[in-house]
Amino acid sequence: MNTQAPERQWFNQMLTENRQVLADDNQSWLEQTRQQARASLELLPLPHRKQETWHYTDFSKLYAKNFYSQTVPVTGMDIDDIDAWVYPETESYRLVFVNGQCVPGLSNIEQLPASIKIGSLRAALSTDNQVITDTLSRRHDRQDDVFSALNRALLNDGLFIHVGADVVVPRPVEVVYLNINFEHNTLSQPHSLVILEPGAALTLVEHHTSTGSADYFFNGINEIILGENSRMQHYNLQQESSTAHHINRHQVQQHRASDYRAWHIASGAGWSRTDVNVDFAGTQANCELQGLYTAGSGQYTDIHLDVQHSLPACRSRENFRGIVHGKGRAVFDGRIVVAKDAQGSDASLSNRNLLLSENAEIDTKPQLEIYADDVKCAHGTTVGRLDPQQVFYLRSRGIPEPEARRMLCMGFAEQILATVEDERLHKFMLKEVTDKLQQQEVDA
Repeated sequence: MNTQAPERQWFNQMLTENRQVLADDNQSWLEQTRQQARASLELLPLPHRKQETWHYTDFSKLYAKNFYSQTVPVTGMDIDDIDAWVYPETESYRLVFVNGQCVPGLSNIEQLPASIKIGSLRAALSTDNQVITDTLSRRHDRQDDVFSALNRALLNDGLFIHVGADVVVPRPVEVVYLNINFEHNTLSQPHSLVILEPGAALTLVEHHTSTGSADYFFNGINEIILGENSRMQHYNLQQESSTAHHINRHQVQQHRASDYRAWHIASGAGWSRTDVNVDFAGTQANCELQGLYTAGSGQYTDIHLDVQHSLPACRSRENFRGIVHGKGRAVFDGRIVVAKDAQGSDASLSNRNLLLSENAEIDTKPQLEIYADDVKCAHGTTVGRLDPQQVFYLRSRGIPEPEARRMLCMGFAEQILATVEDERLHKFMLKEVTDKLQQQEVDA
């Protein structure tokens, strides 16, 4: 008699049925990493609603399905099949992942200088094995849960970027994660590694998209290490199928005087969660996290931030806004921890939300834990509706009510989007959010 909980059986089945696609590269450390993760899967607690970090999450639809890694290389696709590009071909380095696997034929990363490595983690195992081994083997500060353990237990491919000391990547790196269905629901599990050596600079644009009503589970991890005085702008755009399940974790380690600025725009997927964990491993580092999320009927969107001020004189800013309409539901959980020795820390957290219907729901929980004396910290959150006087004013100028409400929503969203200095990115993100609001009926 099998006495395992159905949820534990689900994880075991995912692990068993997807191991056959793993690359066999005769890397002892890689197999050891996978084995350790498989052991962790047996020991880590299953997420449930009594756990604070999963309190609002309903897993029933996820556990009701099985998902399978792609075993056949992608063929028959053309670059014209992807219409989600932000930049023209000559203005960025391009990389395409289909169902979690890098597709070189759809990418454009030729003629890179030797000091810049951009490509597939799987391919880099043979060309840059030492830097990957050294980085992943010493990353003991990960915040593990069963989903991240599942990712590492099946570690196979992902994005790999390594920028040499004092090198500025001359063009943005644009990565498209395209998910499509074949004969079954797809499992997509990229494990990505981005390393900036001291003084390096990079702009990274990651776009998650899908074809039609693809039903899949995206379970990704980004590990980002910023060396001393390095700079990174990071844009993460999630615009996936309404039937998709999406979890993506960003684990950022910042060394002395590094600067990390990220924008997270989440408008797709039926069930999504974004985790951003930042650890200051050097003094005088700066981190700015900004985001905008929308959720309509049939959507659940979850944002979790965890910023650790563990050393003195670091600065962080977290500013997120949400628009929830129809029967949509969103969760925002932001946490800043200032350790006892982190004197001179400067941190603030803001979360503002619009509810556009009686059935919309937002659960927001900003947290500020301070154990030091000499700090400058603040946090706050608001949940409200559109101002009826503003709607009336626009209607009195001849603007129909639905259009008036959309205009006010976009004005609210623009407070985040206006911080994007790149004109092409700003237009792309603005159109994405505008289209999302126009597709949904915005109820009073």
